[in-house]
Amino acid sequence: MKKFIFFVAFCLIVMAAQAQQNLNWGQGLQVASPVVNADKSVTFNLIAPEAQKVQITGDMLPTQKKKIEGYGEVEVPGVVDLKKDDKGVWSLTLESLKPELYTYNMIVDGVKIIDPLNVYNIRDINNLFSVLLIGGDTRTDLYKVNKVAHGTVSKVWYESPTAGLTRRCTVYTPAGYETSGKKYPVLYLLHGIGGDENAWSELGRAAQILDNLIAQGKAEPMLVVMTNGNISQEASPGETSEGFRVPTMMLPKTMEGSFETAFPDVIQFIENTYRVKKDKAHRAIAGLSMGGFHSLFISINNPDMFDYIGLFSAAVDKQQESAEGHPEVYANRNAKIDNLFGKSPKLFWIGIGKTDFLYKNNSDLRAYLDSKSYKYTYLETEGGHIWRNWRIYLSEFTPLLFK
Repeated sequence: MKKFIFFVAFCLIVMAAQAQQNLNWGQGLQVASPVVNADKSVTFNLIAPEAQKVQITGDMLPTQKKKIEGYGEVEVPGVVDLKKDDKGVWSLTLESLKPELYTYNMIVDGVKIIDPLNVYNIRDINNLFSVLLIGGDTRTDLYKVNKVAHGTVSKVWYESPTAGLTRRCTVYTPAGYETSGKKYPVLYLLHGIGGDENAWSELGRAAQILDNLIAQGKAEPMLVVMTNGNISQEASPGETSEGFRVPTMMLPKTMEGSFETAFPDVIQFIENTYRVKKDKAHRAIAGLSMGGFHSLFISINNPDMFDYIGLFSAAVDKQQESAEGHPEVYANRNAKIDNLFGKSPKLFWIGIGKTDFLYKNNSDLRAYLDSKSYKYTYLETEGGHIWRNWRIYLSEFTPLLFK
């Protein structure tokens, strides 16, 4: 009997060890990365004794110009070398970074990787980035989970008869929605090319921004509906019936009118499912890059649908010439803009970075609006086509809604 008990105990120990085999039991060098120092300098470390060269790249570094086919010369993050010590630890300290949510990668002998010592990472299209948040000012504190009442983020499936698919969107409901019995206004928030319905809640920190602004009394409690703007997709990569397909920007039916045509399916689902106010005065639409493009053309083709329109680094000048898709969506853009402003929207908001590759397109749009004396709100920020700016734009846009 004793032998049997010993055998069972031994088996349990082995099973527990196997179950925990992926845990770090404190073996080897104890090195952290990144380390935020008291003066807000940040030290990055990597244990790679056999590596010949280790570098870091990220949006906390000065940018450099690079030519990208189809986009011209754009800004990309710079690259800095790390130095190796006698224990095989590569290190770099960047002096006094400003408060911000940063993304970065290590580059080991030419191979880009996430920081293996940093458990916080995020996907953007088909790239993985390590994440670093330095707080300390009122803007970046909006990106943190603070001790305030929290809303709920749900992944919700809906039928889109126009697209012929069951599709998914992300829905933020504000704190108290479940018990208040009230009806709420809605912001439809759209992502950029290659993104999906996870982009704004993950990369954009939309839920944290809304929680904090609402708690501070700076924004009205509202629903935020984050759609998947890739009309050929059911949902984000890896979470559909197609299985683990490689994410890509090159998707069918991109920016050819199908998404704009199917958008009323989303509104109908939300207004049939949630307690929301169902009029123009309580609907807003905004988006970044391709999502700004969608926001512009959805709003000007449906001038009685939204009183609040936000264009964040938006692609605004594309004119559809192909007979494929729905070219009528993009026809007569300026005449449709005239019609929209004839309906007196309460807010038409434009934000763009000074070095954004779409800066001229937005300047041309503003010139047209100025030529007609149309009222709009404009914010120009430093930097280019980057999430850092889009989080700022969301933080500035939402307090202006539904007043």
